[in-house]
Amino acid sequence: MSDAPQRALDLRELFAALAEHGVDYLVIGGVAAQVHGRRRTTMDLDVTPAPDADNFDRLAAALRALDAHPVELGHGAPTPTAEQLALAAVVPPLATRGGELHILNEVPGAAPYAEMRGRSLTTDLDGIAVRIVGVDDLIRMKQTAGRPSDIEDIAAIANIARREGADAGRSR
Repeated sequence: MSDAPQRALDLRELFAALAEHGVDYLVIGGVAAQVHGRRRTTMDLDVTPAPDADNFDRLAAALRALDAHPVELGHGAPTPTAEQLALAAVVPPLATRGGELHILNEVPGAAPYAEMRGRSLTTDLDGIAVRIVGVDDLIRMKQTAGRPSDIEDIAAIANIARREGADAGRSR
């Protein structure tokens, strides 16, 4: 197991590397919950990549640029290859220069990637276009996971959606 201290999460560095290499992915998990209005901290970035061979090649290149290695194996361990990335349902957590990255190819409760991408939203982070999973897809994934933090996220996101809906109704 690695004895190196965990690096602070630098979303800009992670998103910049993914964009520079043309990786097609959706942000899921805690960062997506934050974008959808949930106030909470998260120590890692969770993404699900488009499931095609060329995209896994680009993802592997981005990970090499980020000096990524499995957290459990420590610094100096090899970066996952495109083949390893494509075969793993869930890639072991990766330590990178930009903080911890989780890559999930199979997300319980998730619709097929193309469907989720069609419902996703794009946000801008310092000129970097970042695709965030849609709120309904995020809620479905969190319901399936069912951890206490996921249940709290769902309640907060649903409350925000209700407030926004009530505000929209009053402004008509």
